[in-house]
Amino acid sequence: MNLYNQAQEAANFIKKHRDDQPQIGLILGSGLGTIINDMTDTIHIPFSELPHFQLSTTEGHDGTVVLGKLSGVSVVALSGRYHFYEGYGLLAVTFPVRVMQLLGVKTLILTNACGAINTEFKPGDLMVITDHINLVSNNPLIGKNIEQFGPRFPDSSEIYTKSLRKIAHQAAEKLGILLRDGVYAWWTGPSYETPAEIKMIRILGADAVGMSTVPEALVASHMDMKVLGISCLTNMASGILDQKLSHQEVLEVAQTVNLKFRNLIKNIVIQL
Repeated sequence: MNLYNQAQEAANFIKKHRDDQPQIGLILGSGLGTIINDMTDTIHIPFSELPHFQLSTTEGHDGTVVLGKLSGVSVVALSGRYHFYEGYGLLAVTFPVRVMQLLGVKTLILTNACGAINTEFKPGDLMVITDHINLVSNNPLIGKNIEQFGPRFPDSSEIYTKSLRKIAHQAAEKLGILLRDGVYAWWTGPSYETPAEIKMIRILGADAVGMSTVPEALVASHMDMKVLGISCLTNMASGILDQKLSHQEVLEVAQTVNLKFRNLIKNIVIQL
């Protein structure tokens, strides 16, 4: 069974649980899954019950597909994701995005918790991703291309949709939320970057660095989905401050900005 057929099988399984077609897909990063509590008329399906889905092993990632309504809009949300550093190949990491597209999702909102490289930023800031730098030397589109999903050589000049970024800023301004713009660098993890690596990444032009999002964005763009990326800057990257990094710090800072993040996402969904 090829990738398309596997994704179709998973999508059909989900469709049995709900008739209405989701308009928006959400992938929720570390500590950001509580927006699920704002959804109504929800159905929760653990990854473990879904055909061809993997298990999320990282703290702060529940590993559940949630169907329901957010701000009155039908959405499908991944409460948590799985990552390249967990030992999964990129076809597996991006598989849920393929399934979302087959469910009818045209717009994907990707969120993550990440480290700030730009010294004008601070922990607790939110950032719209304007572009990314792939530092992993890998790409989820490597291998046989499946024409039902998209072309062999997709364009990457606008992975993160300009019109969605504009909507995000309008929603933030309405709420009085400072929303940064920045370039996101994808790092394999699970070890955090060294101070020397952070210096290199800054020279390359990134404002933040994290361990997710880029493969999902590439696959979504390949399938002609509109993509909005929002990062929660949970810490200053390695070497910027004289302190060690920990995942617990990431979760704690994500918790402090939770209400701000949830309000922003809900208002974006309303405008979409």
